[in-house]
Amino acid sequence: MSIATKFLCGLLAALTLALSANVRAQEFARPESFTLRNGLEVVVITDRRAPVVTHMVWYRVGAADEPRGYSGIAHFFEHLMFKGTRQIAPGEFSRTIARNGGEDNAFTNWDYTAYYERIARDRLDLVMRMEADRMRNLRFSDETFASERDVIVEERRQRVDNNPGAVLGERMRAMLWPHHPYGTPVIGWLHEIEALPRERALEFYRTWYAPNNAILVVAGDIDAAELRPLAERYYGRLRPTRNLPARIWVRDPPNVGPMRVTHRDEKVRQPSFTRLYRALSYGTDTGRQAHALDVAMEILGGSETSRLYRALVEEQRIAISAGASASSSGLGGGSVSVWATPAEGVTLERVEAAADAVIAAYLRDGPTDAELTRAKNSLAANAIYARDSQESLANIYGASLAQGESIDDVVNWPRDIGAVTREEVVEISRQTLDLDASVTGWLLPEEGQ
Repeated sequence: MSIATKFLCGLLAALTLALSANVRAQEFARPESFTLRNGLEVVVITDRRAPVVTHMVWYRVGAADEPRGYSGIAHFFEHLMFKGTRQIAPGEFSRTIARNGGEDNAFTNWDYTAYYERIARDRLDLVMRMEADRMRNLRFSDETFASERDVIVEERRQRVDNNPGAVLGERMRAMLWPHHPYGTPVIGWLHEIEALPRERALEFYRTWYAPNNAILVVAGDIDAAELRPLAERYYGRLRPTRNLPARIWVRDPPNVGPMRVTHRDEKVRQPSFTRLYRALSYGTDTGRQAHALDVAMEILGGSETSRLYRALVEEQRIAISAGASASSSGLGGGSVSVWATPAEGVTLERVEAAADAVIAAYLRDGPTDAELTRAKNSLAANAIYARDSQESLANIYGASLAQGESIDDVVNWPRDIGAVTREEVVEISRQTLDLDASVTGWLLPEEGQ
C-alpha cells in the first residue's frame, strides 16, 4: 500500500470515528403510514428538497411463492406488467412515463416483486392512475404471452447460461437450499420457463397482485395528507384477494457435511473460490442476531481493512481480491458468502486453505475492539448516508416491509447496529461459519487451457 493510500485510508477512518458519536445517536427519519380499507399498506417519506417523487409498489410475492414445477412466473410478470390493460396499450406505460420526463423499471426477488417510477411531483397523479390500473386489470394475448416467454428464455441464456460464474452460483444455491424454494433461480429453470402455461400464470397474477398483498411507498415532495386522497381515488377502489394464501415454505433437512462443486468453462479466464453458508436473517432471527451477523461479516470480509483482504491480498499476496458478506434480508432465511480470487500462479487449494485459516482464527479469537468499533461505525454511517437519496429510502423501507420487518425495525437499525456486542459477534460467527453447513465452489477454465 502506498503512502498516499495509507494517508487516505487513515483520513477516512478518522472521519468515520469522528462521526461515530453522532451516527450511534441517529435513527432513520420515521415515515408516515396508513392502510386503506382494501388492505393496501401505504408509506410516505417526505423530502421537500426537489419537486420530484419516487413511487414504488411492492408485492409480497416472489420466486419463492411459485408453484413447484413452474419456476420463473414471478419474474415473468415483471415483464408482462408492461403489456397493457384496457386503458393502456402494450408498451404505452413506459412510453408515457418517458414522455413526462420520468423513468420506470421493475425487479424481482425470491421474496417480492417491485415496480417503480421516478417523476416530477405534478405527474404523480398520472403514475398512480396507471400503476393502480395494472394491479388488477392486466391483459395480454396468447401471442404476447408466447413472445415474452421467448424474450425471457433469451434473457436467461445471456445472463446465466453464457456466464460461467452465474452457472456456478445457481448450482451452489441449489445445493445450499435443496428443498426450500430459495434454491430455485429467480429467473427460473430453462425447461420450466419454456413450458410455462398462460392459464397457470394468470392464476398466479389474479391471486397475488392485489391491494391487500401490496405496499405502496412514495418518497419525495409530498406528505401523507396530500397523498391519501390520491391513494383512495386510484388504489382504494381495487378489490382485495379473499383468502390470500399463507406464505409457508418447506424447510430443508439438517446439514450432514460440507458440499463441493467444480465448474469448468472455456470462457473462464480467472479461477475463483467461493463458499456459501446457510444463515439466519432479519426475517428469522431473534433479538440482534442478524445485526450481529452483518457486523461479523463486515469485520471478516466487508472492506479492504477486513481480515480476509488484509491476510490474503496485502500480507500473503496470494490473492487479488478476497472478502465476505451476509445476505441477511430474506423472509425465509439468509446466507453468507466468502470468496477469493488467486494471484497469478497461485492455486485455488492454497487460497482456500489460507481463507480457512483466517476464518479459524476469527472464530477462535473473535474481533478486536478496534475492528468491532470500525465495523459498526461503517455500517451505521452507510445507513445514515442513505438518507440523502429518496430512492434509497424508498427501497430500504419497501424491501424491509416486504420481507417481514416493521417501520420501527428500519428506524432503529443504526441504533441496534451500534448496540451489537463482541460476544454477539462471536456467537453468531461460530453458529454460521460451520463447514458442515456450507457449499464450496471452484470456478476453473477448461482443462488444458
